Amino acid sequence: MKLVWLGRRPYDGIEAAMRGFTDSRAPDTADELWLVEHDPVFTQGVGGRSEHLRAPSGIPVVQTARGGQVTYHGPGQLVAYPLVDLQRLGIFVKEYVYRLEQAVLDVLASAGVTGHRVAGAPGIYVRLDDSFGHARLPPAAPGADPFAGLGKIAALGIKVSRHRAYHGLALNLAMDLEPFSRIDPCGYAGLRTVDLRSLGVELAWHEAAARLGTRLQRLLAPPPGA
Repeated sequence: MKLVWLGRRPYDGIEAAMRGFTDSRAPDTADELWLVEHDPVFTQGVGGRSEHLRAPSGIPVVQTARGGQVTYHGPGQLVAYPLVDLQRLGIFVKEYVYRLEQAVLDVLASAGVTGHRVAGAPGIYVRLDDSFGHARLPPAAPGADPFAGLGKIAALGIKVSRHRAYHGLALNLAMDLEPFSRIDPCGYAGLRTVDLRSLGVELAWHEAAARLGTRLQRLLAPPPGA
């Protein structure tokens, strides 16, 4: 997988470029991983509900082809767009999502932070009262809030067309978190959003990108002979 370092870019141009790459790729086109930091923007997934975007207040809102609801991208956030052929990898969407989340969990662990999955809610979460503890996250009791005591540190939203995946994930490093208060992040009202800095961890963007890129290259490597 080829790493493409894009630096700070507006969202619109990158999404159009991802679509173009995906639509034009041939069976032997090498997979790529684009690493980028976006200008402030709210993005709405396919089927996203307008009530989850409560007060954009001057930040652009862009409709996208990815799954999921509304999220925010902005400076201090690491965004990774794997452009991969799932058929060549020999995996389906559920396994692909699992591997993307695992890459984020590994990067967080390298910084001493313990991330967690929440069933039915793609992305990665941390305990607000103990982000460095290693205890497993117990399943929520029936009817209980599955996000109680948690903050979301990484969002995930993908699009798959003819077995070819694009869009990807966003890991919050050192952001202005206020824009997240203007939305229901990923469609969940009241869900708190955090970044590494708010947990007391400083990890430079390029270092985080290098760590995430290395993990994704390993987790999304085609099997021998593919």
